[in-house]
Amino acid sequence: MQISIVIPAHNEEAYLAQTLLSLTEQSFLPKQIVVVNDGSSDGTQAIIDQFSENHPYISGVLIDSEGEHAPGSKIINAFYKGYDTLDLDYDIVCKFDADLIFPKEYLETIRNVFQKNKNCGMAGGFCDIQHGKDWKLENLTNKDHIRGALKAYTKRCFQTIGGLKNAMGWDTVDELIAQFHGFSVITVDKLHVKHLKPTGNNYTKKSRYKQGEAFYCMRYGKALTQIASAKLAFNKGKFWFYFDCIRGYNRAKKEGLPFLVSEEEGIFIRKLRKDGIKKKLL
Repeated sequence: MQISIVIPAHNEEAYLAQTLLSLTEQSFLPKQIVVVNDGSSDGTQAIIDQFSENHPYISGVLIDSEGEHAPGSKIINAFYKGYDTLDLDYDIVCKFDADLIFPKEYLETIRNVFQKNKNCGMAGGFCDIQHGKDWKLENLTNKDHIRGALKAYTKRCFQTIGGLKNAMGWDTVDELIAQFHGFSVITVDKLHVKHLKPTGNNYTKKSRYKQGEAFYCMRYGKALTQIASAKLAFNKGKFWFYFDCIRGYNRAKKEGLPFLVSEEEGIFIRKLRKDGIKKKLL
């Protein structure tokens, strides 16, 4: 199975070389890596050029999407700029962040998961963040969820779900729609990736209501939104995050923001989430 990787990057000089080095040292090498430099003002491009010169399967795309960092749309726009340059003769496509260090067996293990589980549409490991000298599981981790930092899809799954949604919540709705279409989502306990820059470090005040908006657009409904918001606030250790989510949900409902999923998909998603809650409680 051939693996193609797209890595959006913005001012990742401090991390990108470590990410690319870990990918060039894989026990199973990817067919192609495309790094999308989105308007970086540091040495990101120099790193891309250096690795491209030494590794023919690595290339770069330079774009400039203006504006501040916003979770979701900016990253997905950059991803597709890279995706459009891929040789589409791939079996697995990955969207990786530019601040990760992968264990040497990561891609080989992911490939084996897809080969052994023919119904698997998405697979991934877990992110660890540094605490002093130790690396510990990132507190936002859910064993039923693959973090947006390290997504891997089969070609059939990626095409069936319509690719990645250009909105906050893209890395949750992809899994929900995949399951709606009968694909399984598999996480691998033994695969731990070092996440050098913890999630959310770049979010701005204008982004604080985006998660609640995402819950609305995924048709969670008010009750599920309250539960999901409380869980996120607890995991983040930020009590105020719950109220920002609820405000975001209410604002999205008032403004009539477009849904990311169909009504039928929404019914499936609510049932799936409620069943998951009951399972954990019982």
